[in-house]
Amino acid sequence: MTQPASPAQHDAPISAVKTAPEKGSRHQPPGLRVDVRNLSLLGVLAVLIAVGGITKPDEFLAISNLQLVLTQASVIGVVTVGMTFVITSGGIDLSVGAIVALASVWATTVATQEYGFAGVLFTAVIVGLGCGLVNGLLIAYGGMVPFIATLAMLAAARGLALQITDGKTQIVTVKSVLDLGVKDAYLLGIPPLVLVFAGVTVIGWLLLNRTTFGRRTVAVGGNAEAARLAGIDVRRQRLCLYLLSGLCCGIAAFMLIVLAGSGQNTNGNLYELDAIAAAIIGGTLLSGGRGTIVGSVLGVLVFTTITNIFALNNLESAVQQIAKGAIIVAAVLVQRRTLRGGEA
Repeated sequence: MTQPASPAQHDAPISAVKTAPEKGSRHQPPGLRVDVRNLSLLGVLAVLIAVGGITKPDEFLAISNLQLVLTQASVIGVVTVGMTFVITSGGIDLSVGAIVALASVWATTVATQEYGFAGVLFTAVIVGLGCGLVNGLLIAYGGMVPFIATLAMLAAARGLALQITDGKTQIVTVKSVLDLGVKDAYLLGIPPLVLVFAGVTVIGWLLLNRTTFGRRTVAVGGNAEAARLAGIDVRRQRLCLYLLSGLCCGIAAFMLIVLAGSGQNTNGNLYELDAIAAAIIGGTLLSGGRGTIVGSVLGVLVFTTITNIFALNNLESAVQQIAKGAIIVAAVLVQRRTLRGGEA
C-alpha cells in the first residue's frame, strides 16, 4: 500500500524549480550575484548623493531634504514591493497608479471622513484589495493576459476616480490623519511614512525569501507548468499576488493622503512605470522567476534621489526625464557587465 507523501516531499519539487542552476552561473553562487547587483545600485546611489552634495551642498544635505527624499520614496516604494511580487511571478500590473488614485479619492470623500482615521484607512485598504481581487480573478480564473486585464483596470479606476471627484481636489479634514505628516509625529527624526515603508519592506522580504508563499511565487514565475505539476495551485497563487499588489496600493494611497492632505484623481500618475522600472533595475526579472525586495527598494531610492537633485538644480522636466532614462540604462549596463559570468 502506497504511503501518502509527506509535506517535505510536496515542497521538494518547489525548491527544485527555484534552485535549479541557471545557464552560465556555475562559477558564481546565486547569493553572490544578488550581493553584487545590490552593490552596483549602492554605487549608483552613492554617486548621485555625491553629485547632489557637490551641486547643492546646503540644500541637498540638509536633514529636512533627506527626510523629504525618504518620505517621497516611501509611497512609490510600498507600491514597488507589491509590484516586485507580481513581476517575480511572471505577471505585470499596469493599474497600480490608477488604484492608488481611486483609493485616495474614495477614502477622502465627505461620507468616508465622517468615520475618522479608521474610516479613511479602512476605505483606502479595502478599495485597493477590491481592485486587486478583480485583477486577480480576471487573470487567474478568467484567463486574461495580465497586460490587458490591468490595462482595463487602469482605465476603469482612473475614470471612476474622476467621476467621484468631478475633477476637484478633496481636502482632508480629519486631524488625526493630518497629524501623521507633521514634524511632531516624527520618531527620532524619522517620518512615520518612512517607518511604514520600512515595515512593508521587511515583511515583503521575509515573505519572498523565508516562506513557502515566496518559493511558490518564484516557482510560478520560473515555470508555471512545472509549478502546477509540483502541486502548486497556480491560479490561487496568482490571485493572492494581485491581492497583495492591491493591498500595497491601498496602503500607499493612505500614505499619499497623509503626505498631500487631500485626494485627487491625478494621484499616482505614472506610478506603474516607476514601480516596474525600479523593480527591474533592482534585479527582478521581467520574465519572472527571480525577484529581490532589497534591489527594488534601492531602485526606488535611486529614482527619488535623481528627481530631488534635478528639482534642487531647477532643471527642466524634459532634461530630468532624459537624464533619468540615461541613468537607468547605465545602471543596468553596469549590472550586466558585473554579472557577465552569471545570468544574462
